[in-house]
Amino acid sequence: MNHPRLMKNVTSNFPEQIAIALSSSPTSIWVSWVTGDAQIGLNVTPIDPSLVASEVWYDKRSGNYSNVQKGVSTVYSQLYPFQGLLNYTSGIIHHVKLEGLEPGTKYFYKCGDSSIPALSEEHMFETLPKPSPNAYPNRIAVVGDLGLTSNTTTTIDHLVQNNPSMILMVGDLSYANQYRTTGGKGAPCFSCAFPDAPIRETYQPRWDGWGRFMEPLISRIPMMVIEGNHEIEPQVSGITFKSYETRFAVPSEESGSKSKFYYSFDAGGIHFIMLGAYVDYNATGAQYAWLKKDLVEVDRSVTPWLVAAWHPPWYNSYASHYQEFECMRQEMEALLYQYNVDIVFSGHVHAYERMNRVFNYTLDPCGPVYITVGDGGNIEKVDVDHADDPKKCPSASDNIPEYGGVCHLNFTSGPAKGKFCWNKQPEWSAFRESSFGHGILEVVNSTYALWTWHRNQDIYKEDSRGDQIYIVRQPELCSKALKLTL
Repeated sequence: MNHPRLMKNVTSNFPEQIAIALSSSPTSIWVSWVTGDAQIGLNVTPIDPSLVASEVWYDKRSGNYSNVQKGVSTVYSQLYPFQGLLNYTSGIIHHVKLEGLEPGTKYFYKCGDSSIPALSEEHMFETLPKPSPNAYPNRIAVVGDLGLTSNTTTTIDHLVQNNPSMILMVGDLSYANQYRTTGGKGAPCFSCAFPDAPIRETYQPRWDGWGRFMEPLISRIPMMVIEGNHEIEPQVSGITFKSYETRFAVPSEESGSKSKFYYSFDAGGIHFIMLGAYVDYNATGAQYAWLKKDLVEVDRSVTPWLVAAWHPPWYNSYASHYQEFECMRQEMEALLYQYNVDIVFSGHVHAYERMNRVFNYTLDPCGPVYITVGDGGNIEKVDVDHADDPKKCPSASDNIPEYGGVCHLNFTSGPAKGKFCWNKQPEWSAFRESSFGHGILEVVNSTYALWTWHRNQDIYKEDSRGDQIYIVRQPELCSKALKLTL
């Protein structure tokens, strides 16, 4: 925590941990930041969030801010009713939504409270193009399971070199819950290192360090997040996800969702759907009803590409987390297939894997391309064992999800019929590698997109591509298939 990239470098009520996020359209954007000092100790008293105003001054010209927008502020606490555990209360967290922006336009901004005065230095962002089959973000970086390690540093430095215009963060961000409330050294396996811990506690200052570490990037490039299991963070009275829900602004209300755990947004000709695996995903629940409504309303003549993301993968040939969220797949996969989702991004498994187009464990030209990028650099290290390796097939009692039921199954068709694991790389698994890295999605037009996965170990090489493929949409073929299934 005393690393220069994690230390607080502003004083008093000046903004830090500045971040931007997309709203549901390119004419609006969220700006978030933190002021004041967080507290950690046996007795903590929350700051009054009304003490510091939430303002963003902005314009298309540098140094001349003719527009101002005000927003909301809040604080949160992480409290533990156990002897010896420390409590935490955050600094003031501010969220301001800028509206009436022009698509594809550069804006310069400062945030803070002008009455103190305590405004940030000038930052810049560029709005994305408006929804259109002919306009797309230049590059979309996809990363998951990031944490705060030296591998994280390499991942982010490598990602910056690839100059993205948007970041998709598929869960497990700070890994604050790998540390005791007293701080100190974290552990790759919390339960192994701290078997007597009364609760899966979390050292919340790691969140503040993560916000400072990410600020140089996400104060100018919008980052869209979805929750992972390391964001659950249980505390007093069964409260969960307090850090995630308070720190991040997402367009849930704008997209008709009543929850920050699932929402959607447009980025040029791409419609993104972000789903929650750690809240109710059953076909009778609110998330499923919202998802169906959102899919019905997608106009593929305006946003031809349909991309979904959630944290734990449905298709995974690694022993780690093998078939862990099979229940979620069984509930939701048919709906996504029915509406021709093109690509699905997930994390959770700490390795890289790209699937062939698949539906219900069967190769299908109309199924999505599933891609796992849970290799951002976290403290838990990379996963190396495959479920099809000799003596590595998990037992049915392994990989129990932290939310939802257990639906482990034996395959009913194909080379692995009657078995829980394949004895070779499954036919639906196209490429896999146990390395840290990140991915870049470049949508070329309404038919072609280039996907590239970059290995961290190749950061200083001219070519760091570990895997690269053109993803091709076939709307005519798949619309016919859709009619047949309906």
